[in-house]
Amino acid sequence: FGRRRGRVHLALQTDPRAPPALMVELSAYSTGALVREMSSGLVRIALECEKTPAHNTGNTIRTMLATYALYTCRCDRWMSYVYMHAGGERRRTALVEEPTWRAYCNGRKCGYAVRRECGAEEWRLLRAVEPVSVGAGVVPDGGAGEGDLMYMRARFERVVGSRDSEAFYMINPDGNGGPELSIYLLRV
Repeated sequence: FGRRRGRVHLALQTDPRAPPALMVELSAYSTGALVREMSSGLVRIALECEKTPAHNTGNTIRTMLATYALYTCRCDRWMSYVYMHAGGERRRTALVEEPTWRAYCNGRKCGYAVRRECGAEEWRLLRAVEPVSVGAGVVPDGGAGEGDLMYMRARFERVVGSRDSEAFYMINPDGNGGPELSIYLLRV
């Protein structure tokens, strides 16, 4: 969704009433450009983020303290201590929780994407289109002067390749043909 000349927002929800599991804003891609791209056929959006390097500090005092904590504390407490303070490999965040992404549309770089929290305006739109199961349309501006909000709502099939790759394929309601929109999340 997004304003015609504004930025595209992608919100992935498990249920129409649930908060988005992932909401990203494409920085340099307008909603009008995405609509034009979709009118020509298949659209593939790839969002790539960087893997964080593993840090290995060797046998330091903190590592020895973490080992000591292993024997003296309850299991659930020391585990977080080991990861936070031992200097070992940092726990990876879930793929949908990555903060920034490089964005590509049909193989062409289209800027970057940033993970966003759902604000008041986004919730207003999500509540307005909640009864819509599949479709696209326009929510009127309401006199604010910022332009109408365009949206598309569809069901997606989620495919997890590994902890570093997920794909969302739009399911066509008529059941024929392939997906018109595919979203790929990759950690490279």
